[in-house]
Amino acid sequence: TGTGLEGGVNAIEGGVCIDLTQMNKVIEVNEHDFDCTVEAGINWRSLNQYLRDTGLYFPIDPGASASIGGMTATSASGTNAVAFGTMKQNVLNLEVVLPDGRVVNTSGHKCRSRKSSAGYDLTSMFIGSEGTLGTITKICLKLSAVPECVASGVCSFPDDKSAIDSVIETLQSAIPVARVEYLDDVSIKACRAYSRVPLTESPTLFLEFNGSTTEEMKHRSGGKETVMESETRVSTEEMKHRSERVRQIVVSNGGSNFECSSDPEERKQLWKARHELYYALKSLAPTSTAITTDVCVPVSKLTQMIVKTKELLKREGVMGPLCGHVGDGNFHAMLFYDPNNSEESKRVHSVANDICEIALQLCGTCAGEHGIGREKIHLMYKQYDSVAIDVMNSLKLAFDPKNLMNPQKIF
Repeated sequence: TGTGLEGGVNAIEGGVCIDLTQMNKVIEVNEHDFDCTVEAGINWRSLNQYLRDTGLYFPIDPGASASIGGMTATSASGTNAVAFGTMKQNVLNLEVVLPDGRVVNTSGHKCRSRKSSAGYDLTSMFIGSEGTLGTITKICLKLSAVPECVASGVCSFPDDKSAIDSVIETLQSAIPVARVEYLDDVSIKACRAYSRVPLTESPTLFLEFNGSTTEEMKHRSGGKETVMESETRVSTEEMKHRSERVRQIVVSNGGSNFECSSDPEERKQLWKARHELYYALKSLAPTSTAITTDVCVPVSKLTQMIVKTKELLKREGVMGPLCGHVGDGNFHAMLFYDPNNSEESKRVHSVANDICEIALQLCGTCAGEHGIGREKIHLMYKQYDSVAIDVMNSLKLAFDPKNLMNPQKIF
């Protein structure tokens, strides 16, 4: 669908672009096995619309209407990666057309098993390969049960450290959280103006907890009055208990204004700022162009990452609101500049590079979920040593000796 942010779909040398948007069918859904097989051109929203009557869904949500093939090629993730991981954890098998025209099933013909120790892990090799090794045409995906009970929470903090400390403590307490989103004070200021939300202008966390209701479990057990029903009542109470435990953690770290609700309309209002964030940030500088950074560090290093990034932005005079999926250490800075000002453009792109360098210094990666594409090739040589790059080049040469597939990408 061309929604990639790092130039991975750009035809640098001209060449032939393969349009897979018409390969958008759901081939099969295996409800009892919680998996499905789809063609590469279907987008994740359309897939979930197709699945709506099954009680299942595909949980990876990168935000844009990305295709499943593109998400696989970039190893994408989204707001609920803290609970469901990235595409690497949610793909069971791939059909890939190799540069010489041969077709390979990466986990074996018809294999849909949840685990396998048979041979090399070809599936993982193609996930994140960005079209440089072959063309992904079919994907077998893990599915999850649609949660019937969802609670959403919002809380504000006096500073970034307090917010991140609360996230770390929540994760260390083994509290099951489906989403943990962070917006800095600049982002909240934009949301207050654009979305008219009554949030404190300070670092803010948006959380989500998932559970099941009695009716859902009775349905899954054939509607029988079994022990599962009483377990579900506990689950509903557990939802309240989770939110209360998080509230205590928030307060102990200096946070305040903790609100939580399982009512659909109230949940929508609580998350309104996060859902409308992109448009709110664009309204800060409507005539400007923006680039979005994408780094990921260990959660324990996230406070340092944010502090150093803000120091850099202040020093360089660049406006860059921060937000992120902080449950797994991934965050983004949206850097604005005047497209008609070459000096400003150069400075902002330099800042974007420096943010990646900081992430590498803090044991992180220069690309959390957007891929390398064209924009971050030089950073590959800083994240990996020469031996790792040589191994990747050898793999590329083995699969694509004529360099036909998406040349001048990744390295």
